[in-house]
Amino acid sequence: MAETSFKPPPSVASAAARGLELRQQQAPSQKAGLDTKQAAAQGIGSGVQRASNLKSGASLTESTVRRMKNYFTRHASNYKLDPGKSPKEDKGYVAGLLWGGEAGKSWATSLVARLDARRKAGK
Repeated sequence: MAETSFKPPPSVASAAARGLELRQQQAPSQKAGLDTKQAAAQGIGSGVQRASNLKSGASLTESTVRRMKNYFTRHASNYKLDPGKSPKEDKGYVAGLLWGGEAGKSWATSLVARLDARRKAGK
């Protein structure tokens, strides 16, 4: 039977919570990640909403896990903390935390690889 939802591990929830904390400390004009209203206006998903889901430990769908993996693939060069910047100063870093940070990247990448292997094997 195929898996249909996935519960993020505590390390992913913790990274997302940290991202929300840091985002709250940022100046309004320097906030990382889009809030739900901004994202809706652009027709895309919200990093703040993703962080809220991850922080709560809510089960995610396969589609959401794939979006997480894709986020980290697209932003490979800017989700890590830039040398010389404090965490709250680095919008890319905070945005990455909103998506679960390094733990989220590893978790989503692993799940997608497992799902793709199952699909390829016809299971």
